[in-house]
Amino acid sequence: MIITALSNWTPRPGTLVEWHPSRAASDAALAAPVHSAPPSFLQEDHLVAAAAASARGDVHHAYTGVATEIDGALDRDALSRAIAAYVLRHEGLRCWFEVNGTHVVRHLASNAVAEFEPSDAGSFDTDEQLQSYVRARFSAEATAFEWPGFVVGAVDRSDGFTLYYGADHAFTDGGSQALVISELADLYALEIGEDAPVPAAAGSHLEYATAERALAATYGPDAPEIAAWRSIFRNNDGKMPRFPLTLGLEEGERGPVRIVERHLLDADATAALDRACKAAGARISSGVFAAVGIADFELAGRTDYFGITVLSTRHVGDYAQSQGWFVNFAPVAFTVGDADAFSEVAVRAHAGFEASKKIAAVPVHAVLGALAADGTLGSELAVSPNMLSYIDFRWFPGVGRPADTRGEHFTGEGRTSNASMWINRDADHLYLCAQVPDNPVAAESVERYHSHLQSILESVARDGDYAIRVAEVVGG
Repeated sequence: MIITALSNWTPRPGTLVEWHPSRAASDAALAAPVHSAPPSFLQEDHLVAAAAASARGDVHHAYTGVATEIDGALDRDALSRAIAAYVLRHEGLRCWFEVNGTHVVRHLASNAVAEFEPSDAGSFDTDEQLQSYVRARFSAEATAFEWPGFVVGAVDRSDGFTLYYGADHAFTDGGSQALVISELADLYALEIGEDAPVPAAAGSHLEYATAERALAATYGPDAPEIAAWRSIFRNNDGKMPRFPLTLGLEEGERGPVRIVERHLLDADATAALDRACKAAGARISSGVFAAVGIADFELAGRTDYFGITVLSTRHVGDYAQSQGWFVNFAPVAFTVGDADAFSEVAVRAHAGFEASKKIAAVPVHAVLGALAADGTLGSELAVSPNMLSYIDFRWFPGVGRPADTRGEHFTGEGRTSNASMWINRDADHLYLCAQVPDNPVAAESVERYHSHLQSILESVARDGDYAIRVAEVVGG
């Protein structure tokens, strides 16, 4: 599995096939009653924002997608049954939502919606035609305000087929997308009588959302986790983290997204980086943050690293193979400027990252509410932070099987004011994917930054350490 831009997805030509609910399934979904389970906090934010965007007439980009290649002739009926089995496994996928202002209402359909039918949708001659077609499907159909909030399709050829899936972000996160394509492939293999693992039981995202609200209510404004957030923000002038170099935008401005990818280290060099981090008393995840902190210092004079990271919350219940949004956000902070080498910063980054995991015990919305109430955060509540995420894809259930090995994960490409990075490891390499503003200034800044970050990581992998150099002019 690799995270990439949809524009890099280039399956061989064939017949386009779409799956849609049967008329009976569509009728059952439309009649779905209101369910008492609230949306999760992230779902609620997303749904309110998506409803406002729809009211403005904006194109829907708030989806994520994934695709893979399956060997052998496509059995359409078998894939129809696999899709039905997939929907029955994940209660959250039988939901759709209504939004009135900031009030979100959930509808939950019965198992009767698990009936899908294939239909031909023509063919394509160029990669651009296919990508345009799939983007249009995702934008029109992968929406949380009608059912289903996901899209399934295939490119059918005599010797195999491309399977693709996209969902509104309300129903999925990066981990879910890494899980879904292997799960669908396994369910399909079981339907055609091939040997495949039976997917493990999956907990309900509705139960997760309900428990999340109850958990948030247990944290008062003086809870240690909230106090840690407060201290970090006050040490950073009450500001959300920003990319350290100019992105060619005015404060508060957002620009169209361009996906930037970069190979950082091959498998052997990544293993060497891992060993260097352990020798320093850290892990590779902390080492990634250390390298980013050093890049921030050397290129922009930032003596203290402050970032926001994404952490999985699947461990709080039986959610290891569930579909939904199972993440929380937490700050990572540590000092860089008085250190001489990567090994020294790695220890600090490790402590900062471990503290972040503890802080992440409290849902971020409880934190932001407390910090808004005491004035720690004001207008910054409306600012999207520059994010840094690290994922090791080697530990996902489908790893080593063809569907995962051939898998590609792509995301919607809307607008951004950041240059957030997703740094990922798999069996082949360490690489990054970033969503950056599509303008020449941002392109130059991001290339400069990513190139320098790569040189730091290469040096650590090659030499076991890296000597920190004098910082350049701030904002340079």
